[in-house]
Amino acid sequence: MNTKMDRRKKYTRMVLKESLLSLLKNKSISSITIKEICERADINRSTYYAHYANQYELLEAIEEDFIEDLTDTLSQYNFSKEDEALQMTEKLFEYLAANSNMCDTLLSENTDMYFLKKGMNITREFIFKNLIDESTIDQEAYDYINMFIVGGSIHVIQNWMQNGMDKSPGEMAGILNAFINRGLAGMRG
Repeated sequence: MNTKMDRRKKYTRMVLKESLLSLLKNKSISSITIKEICERADINRSTYYAHYANQYELLEAIEEDFIEDLTDTLSQYNFSKEDEALQMTEKLFEYLAANSNMCDTLLSENTDMYFLKKGMNITREFIFKNLIDESTIDQEAYDYINMFIVGGSIHVIQNWMQNGMDKSPGEMAGILNAFINRGLAGMRG
């Protein structure tokens, strides 16, 4: 009996998440109502409130699931040297391409800034942690440089997705790593 409840609970949460993601394609999170989510999911409001307090909590659950899956995927690789940052960056782009519908929705202006901030932290943790030698500059400068690199990288990812992923994950990883490692001088042919 307990297994049946777990399956029902998982199904309900899955349907609610899919419904919110569908609504986020055309509306901002602040303008989406619980009623709309429930109608799309064919779930009553009391069932919704048994799982989530509001639409923001549901969005946070979607973001957390995505981030957990991304972190688990990237954790499978142990690229720590600067030379291997290209491989990790390519794995990131491959993951984003494979999950492009959800990622594109979560990075859109219809959501909140939470996902973008978490994405910046993941990018910093897995990709850029070894690119800058912290011992050569003061901590405040390091934080600003890191923020610049990661923030720019997130916007590159957004643009790539908006352009229909017009370049392969390998090409994008090469472009991003060349710029990060050598700046504009590294971009000249």
